[in-house]
Amino acid sequence: MPQDPVERRVVVSGPPRRTVPHARLRSRGRYPHASGYYRPRTEIDEQTTLGHTYVRSLMRSQLRAALLVFAVLALLVGPLPLLFAAMPDAHRLQWAVLGFCLYLPLVLLARWYVRRAERNERDFVRLVEDR
Repeated sequence: MPQDPVERRVVVSGPPRRTVPHARLRSRGRYPHASGYYRPRTEIDEQTTLGHTYVRSLMRSQLRAALLVFAVLALLVGPLPLLFAAMPDAHRLQWAVLGFCLYLPLVLLARWYVRRAERNERDFVRLVEDR
């Protein structure tokens, strides 16, 4: 006799429920989002002009940090060919500068940039989450 096929379990899910805080707490101002106040996240999700402004501010701050890192990098690495051309017989100095002396500033610059970008994103999340 053939066995009955095992029925598969079906997971039923829906949108997450939002609980409305008690009216007394809402009237005291503890939950401003429950009283019709639009949060910045809503502005971003609905792609309003204000939400666009929030996102542009994040992009602008990230671009500002990137341009600053690029400028410091250009000032750090840019003059090296001129320095090497001025001293053609200093091959050991060239290897020392390119092989050892350049890496520490590059690592520090990269570390600063990553920390700055993370701080910008953290500030943006705090703004959006109303923390």
